[in-house]
Amino acid sequence: MLRKIRITLAAACFVLITGLFLDFTGALHGWLGWLAQAQLVPALLALNVGVLAVLVLLTLAFGRLYCSVLCPLGIFQDIASRLSGLRKKRRFAYALPRRWLRWGALAAFAACLVAGVSPVVALLEPYSAYGRVASQLLAPLYRWGNNGLAYLAERAGSYAFYPTEVWLKSGGALLVAVATLGVIGFLAWRGGRTWCNTICPVGTALGFLSRFAWLRVSIDEEKCNACGQCARRCKASCIDSKAHKIDYSRCVACMSCLEKCKQGALRYAPRKFSLGGSATKEAALPLNGRRNFLSVAALLSLGGVASAAERVGDGGLALIGAKRAPRRTVPVVPPGALDARRFAQRCTACQLCVSACPNQVLRPSAALTRFMQPELSFERGWCRPECTRCSEVCPSGAIDRITPADKSATQIGHAVWVKERCVALHDGVTCTSCERHCPTGAIQLVRLGADPKSPKTPVIDIERCVGCGACEHLCPARPLSAIYVEGHERHKTV
Repeated sequence: MLRKIRITLAAACFVLITGLFLDFTGALHGWLGWLAQAQLVPALLALNVGVLAVLVLLTLAFGRLYCSVLCPLGIFQDIASRLSGLRKKRRFAYALPRRWLRWGALAAFAACLVAGVSPVVALLEPYSAYGRVASQLLAPLYRWGNNGLAYLAERAGSYAFYPTEVWLKSGGALLVAVATLGVIGFLAWRGGRTWCNTICPVGTALGFLSRFAWLRVSIDEEKCNACGQCARRCKASCIDSKAHKIDYSRCVACMSCLEKCKQGALRYAPRKFSLGGSATKEAALPLNGRRNFLSVAALLSLGGVASAAERVGDGGLALIGAKRAPRRTVPVVPPGALDARRFAQRCTACQLCVSACPNQVLRPSAALTRFMQPELSFERGWCRPECTRCSEVCPSGAIDRITPADKSATQIGHAVWVKERCVALHDGVTCTSCERHCPTGAIQLVRLGADPKSPKTPVIDIERCVGCGACEHLCPARPLSAIYVEGHERHKTV
């Protein structure tokens, strides 16, 4: 029964968290956004003391239930392992812990977290790793399916579904998502929770706490006949049935071993509960207790410190070539990020804001120092003043929650005019697009000289411009806009 309850809760969490990355309507985030905020590393970066306290208490009470119920990457490994189990039974056996690898990965993760080496943090953080798989691989499939239903519904005279655009936002992020799916899926197919118990820094940190869990699986040596059924069932490879030992730092409380024991020698019971008058043996500590405690305490304190549509049409009259993103000296980061450096340190590149952006403005960065972190680019849309979706869904505190009024008064960048690209000059036509569409009135058209027949060109009031990108997106110049947004290292109020 315990195993069935755990599987039911894990399946529900996995489906709902995946739904957060697939939903393009924004309907789920208002109800289920807490599932993203309940992830350990995002809560740590956001200094969400309440969530951290709950997760620590949950681990001290029940063991690593977080890894088996709340972590989407852990549940994904269980799914891959289960599929492999359909082909080959009794795949697991007790394995010695790779302590140097586990604690080395944790130390590297902690050092990168402090130093702000965001690409390494993003690659090792489990929730964000799964988020990239969901947003880069599953979301396009989901949207194609939705578009198919929209097509069929339209033919039937129904508008229950509406089509949405599917396009490649970042080739680099796609390759990382494919590699993540391949590597972790292969390890889970071959050895169950290999990634969780050798590389994952969250698993190592919670593994230390789970050694002191009040409830845990216990072995009654008098009843155990060392048949090995429990070890062959253990996907964490943490049960040494011959020595009657369980490495609780690797046990993820999946409860799979309980139902396989025919002797009744296994029981999920309070730690001080004595079975048959003998205490359960436990695997040795990788390091002395004080050193381990300080290591984990240090980690927990670190938080304080190719397109689907290449061309678009102008109402069906002509085909307009696709735009290219300009080279920006400073990237444009979302409103609510406050400044680029703070944003880079807190963002785990989970891609939730990229998936949720209704204006198609956010996409993963290709720059090495901020690899896969979201930045604004305006080839397919502009950052509308009434939209605050990215600040609503960010679980790590990289984007502060803001209101539409706050956003309209926040300058994230400023427009820059490139004279050589302006169609009013090199094509000799009248163009007022940038002036007409600027929501803050920061652009005015003036004549170049005293001649009344000279073309009008834009003049930008940098103090009024907020960097929304409306002018860049709607500029008719191709392939590069004649006006583009340059980001600010620090945002300011205008």
